[in-house]
Amino acid sequence: MPPSAGRLLTRSSLMRASDALATSIATYAIPLLILTTTGSASLTGVAFLLEWLPRLAAFTVGGPLVDRFRPDRVFRAATTARAALFAAAALALALLPSSGNTTTAVVMAVGATGGLLAQGSFVAVETAGAHASRAAGAQAHRVQSVQIGIDQGALLAGPLAGALLLTGGPAVMLTMVTALSAAAAASTVPAEAATAPADGPAAVWPGLRTGWHTVRAIPALAWLVTGLVASNLAVAVTQASSPITVLTDYGSSPLAVGTIWSAAGVASLGAVAATRRAVDRFGLWPVGASAAATACAACLAAALAPGLGAYAVAIGVLMAGEGAITVVLRTLRSRLIPAAVFGSTLSVTIVLVVLPMPLAGALVAVLPATDLPALLLACSLLQGLVMTVAFRGLRRHRASYTPSVPPTPEPPAAAPSDEPDLALPLA
Repeated sequence: MPPSAGRLLTRSSLMRASDALATSIATYAIPLLILTTTGSASLTGVAFLLEWLPRLAAFTVGGPLVDRFRPDRVFRAATTARAALFAAAALALALLPSSGNTTTAVVMAVGATGGLLAQGSFVAVETAGAHASRAAGAQAHRVQSVQIGIDQGALLAGPLAGALLLTGGPAVMLTMVTALSAAAAASTVPAEAATAPADGPAAVWPGLRTGWHTVRAIPALAWLVTGLVASNLAVAVTQASSPITVLTDYGSSPLAVGTIWSAAGVASLGAVAATRRAVDRFGLWPVGASAAATACAACLAAALAPGLGAYAVAIGVLMAGEGAITVVLRTLRSRLIPAAVFGSTLSVTIVLVVLPMPLAGALVAVLPATDLPALLLACSLLQGLVMTVAFRGLRRHRASYTPSVPPTPEPPAAAPSDEPDLALPLA
């Protein structure tokens, strides 16, 4: 990897780690804070809703903003604003009573606004990460494995850190998110290293139209998004139905649910690290196809698991496969999307691949618990079919994402010499 790419990767990794941990802590701790201060499960659900609705909106707005104002500026603005928001909230909660309508309103407003800013910074740091991938050339999958490992590590550490910080009071948790956001802003990659030109799409809807046309115009990118949508639907249904499956079908405890998914997160981290070496040896397409087959088989096994042990193993294998797929597909995405419209196209692709999340929740909500295994089975079969077709499409269009290797120049011919050849023959 070139030294400039290594330095860029280091800076973008610091940005990503601080931002991802701040987001993970806030995402987990704010609904928990609502629950502990109000004791209301319904308000806790509203807190989750208010965190995610603005995030979906941020995906549509963040990409065009990144293309217009450059990713480093958007990232710095979003993380600085979040640091100021959480610092003000910490001061407000220190002055307000520990419970009450005003306190609840402040926390919910922080959750909604913080969610909006978090996804804006995510789109920006993804764009910066794509620049690092392009700078790394044929080593792009190594960059992606580092970034995905950071994301997975934040998802594992965030809930535990949030719970521990709340034992010291809401102000402690809010202050920590403030510090992490400020650290992310301070480590922002400078403007000269950013990728997007300053004259990109200036408005949201034109930018989204540009992103949509880009997805449709690049067949490999369209197949990539199609595979991600099917994969996310199967994983989202598995996650949404998991508490019901573990508690109702297997008669276990809520602690078992958390243990299964924490162990699966560790398996995913291991798979991300192993994928980097596998791609070095076998290439992107074979590793991606093998990981997709593994994830589809594991999802099917989870739907048919006869007991908790088999279910836990299936979930671990599923998330390991998904971790490997993510490295491959995000590497392909960084190569396929043109730099000038990366933010807008990224917004469109993120919206498309995130839509299965609320759909999975709705399906689990409207179906009785006895029908959830059949739902998971149907989603796993759909996942297998769509991923097969998607990877066949990616194979047909692999020339569009395979980096070209310049030919090795021939060594210059030696100048003729009048000296006798004194080289001795090799025995």
